[in-house]
Amino acid sequence: IWTAYPILSSLYYSFTTYNIFQPPKWIGLDNYVRILTVDRSFWPSLRLTLLYGAISLPLGLAGALGVALLLSRNIRGIGFWRTLYYIPAFIPPVATILLWRFMLGTDGLFNAILTPVYNLIGISRPSWFTDERYALAGLIIMSLWGVFGANAVILMAGIKNIPRDLYEAAGLDGAGTWSKFRNVTIPLLSPTLFYTLILGIIGALKTFEPGIFIKLNSLTTGTFLQVLVYSNAFAGGNSRMGYASAMSWIMLLITLVLTLITFRSSAAWVFYEG
Repeated sequence: IWTAYPILSSLYYSFTTYNIFQPPKWIGLDNYVRILTVDRSFWPSLRLTLLYGAISLPLGLAGALGVALLLSRNIRGIGFWRTLYYIPAFIPPVATILLWRFMLGTDGLFNAILTPVYNLIGISRPSWFTDERYALAGLIIMSLWGVFGANAVILMAGIKNIPRDLYEAAGLDGAGTWSKFRNVTIPLLSPTLFYTLILGIIGALKTFEPGIFIKLNSLTTGTFLQVLVYSNAFAGGNSRMGYASAMSWIMLLITLVLTLITFRSSAAWVFYEG
């Protein structure tokens, strides 16, 4: 009732013109054609969403893996450090975004610190979110906050499950730290990396809060696809539910394609013990 019915209803509404207040009217593929050929906001938003995911996801996973490796070490007070590094996962996304919007504003903390560098290379303070040249970079910098949180904890659990005797055997064979990491840690951690990668792909395509609280130019920079769906369905009294449903199904197809590609590629790099 609460899952299957809304999904199937949205599929039907995607082939209609529907504004909630009047019965849906069947128009066939018109919504999809309009999104792909007429809507000037769709392609910039698709480009921004895919680029954001393609850059922020590998950086985030690499950062989370580095944090997980540090938190897996047996040192004094490790419980305190694990708690400290997990705190960002508890902070509401809205508060985090507002903080980064302040820090990356034209007169924000980042620009204040980097002003000598800007003067040295002869550029003015960049407007990280309103200038289309810097908007993607600003969003990616903001996304790196996510390396501290759930992914680091998941990867740390995967590292803890790697048998210690494999490291000892590798050490007896003369393996150094890097060789152990490349030949033991990464292969046996690959199922956990695969899991976090799949969740990361879905999460990147569903990015919503940054696009709501940071106003991007949807015609030049683009905005996130999830925000574009919301804008067509609710913002400004649009209530174009049929159009928004069609855009949601396009998002679903993109997510399915990327997820299936990742699953197909897993045979080459994901290894299971035994």
